[in-house]
Amino acid sequence: MIDAWLDYASAELRADKEVVMAAVRANGSALEFVSDELRNDFEVVLVAVKQNGDALEFASDELKGNRDVVIAAAMDTAYSLKYAHESLRYDKEIIDYAIGLKND
Repeated sequence: MIDAWLDYASAELRADKEVVMAAVRANGSALEFVSDELRNDFEVVLVAVKQNGDALEFASDELKGNRDVVIAAAMDTAYSLKYAHESLRYDKEIIDYAIGLKND
């Protein structure tokens, strides 16, 4: 699996956005193994959480508080809300996405 490979990759590859994007497209959980800089990259994290909402666990604290990222994660799995910033966990609109009442 590409994410398992990334676990053993050099720091240089873990910080290479092109490599990381390929990894998180295949398995959002690969976000666990990427550089801190890319864990704070909106595009990388959004792709990861759309593929696997639980990848939100590995996003930067800043992006765990980003409404668009949290909505994308919640649309994949409501359980991802446990990783969201506290200010968004109980947001009615986000919960509506999490339980499928909204999907736009």
